[in-house]
Amino acid sequence: MRIRRTSATLAGASALALVLASCGTAEVGGGGGGDESGGADTITIGVKYDQPGLGLLEGGTPSGFDVDVATYIAGELGYSPEQIEWTEAASANRETFLQQGTVDMVVATYSITDERKNVVDFAGPYYVAQQDIIVAADNTDIQGPEDLSGKVLCSASGSRSANNIVDSEEDGGLGIDAELREAGNYSECMELLANGTVDAVTTDNTILAGFAAQNPDAYRMVNNPFGEEKYGVGLPKGSTEMCEKVNQAITKMWEEGKALEFLEKAFGETGFAYAEEQPALEGCA
Repeated sequence: MRIRRTSATLAGASALALVLASCGTAEVGGGGGGDESGGADTITIGVKYDQPGLGLLEGGTPSGFDVDVATYIAGELGYSPEQIEWTEAASANRETFLQQGTVDMVVATYSITDERKNVVDFAGPYYVAQQDIIVAADNTDIQGPEDLSGKVLCSASGSRSANNIVDSEEDGGLGIDAELREAGNYSECMELLANGTVDAVTTDNTILAGFAAQNPDAYRMVNNPFGEEKYGVGLPKGSTEMCEKVNQAITKMWEEGKALEFLEKAFGETGFAYAEEQPALEGCA
């Protein structure tokens, strides 16, 4: 996998959630009674609102890498940017939103896992991140996950990142004895790090790079990545046909160079090294 240096431009947005109609194979089109080829008036997409470089709400519309990816996919499905209804999809409510029809799809640093595939479908991955750690700038003690033993570690509700460190090796973790502190989202984790309540925050390196770029004098990324986080497009269970269309859009996005364009726009000035080759698609069940 080739790697190159990267950047971040940030912005934000408002949102309305519409209801998704479903039958047999899930239909797309925020409550518009449309079909799977973009026949409805709108499409409702869940993204993050608090993650610089990925999904950030600052003003009228969200911006970031995930938002650009979602906009491209929607375009390939037949929806213009004006037909997209954005809604905030925090880590803790992504499955619920898809199950209840609040959104048509989720593009929100949504890692593909076997556990999640029991309740939702995934297209992709469209990007593979790695997990890392961020600490206060003057903290030189923590250089990797092994240094978190006895430390207070923050992760967002609904995320599995901290479990990857503290769970036993039998359960797929590193078995490190850190004290977990759960917050509502990663913005809250960063506030806890800033005031010294926690010693470190762990999640995907893409997410941490955005926060570090916002205040480089206050935070230090450990830059000792481990594991893989396969970012998928979350879809309601039973969306096999839609999944295949989204996978076609993802492949086209990489072949046209748009994915690298979106990555450079998001991370080019942060010093974060992003992967520049399309990850292998996992296929649609």
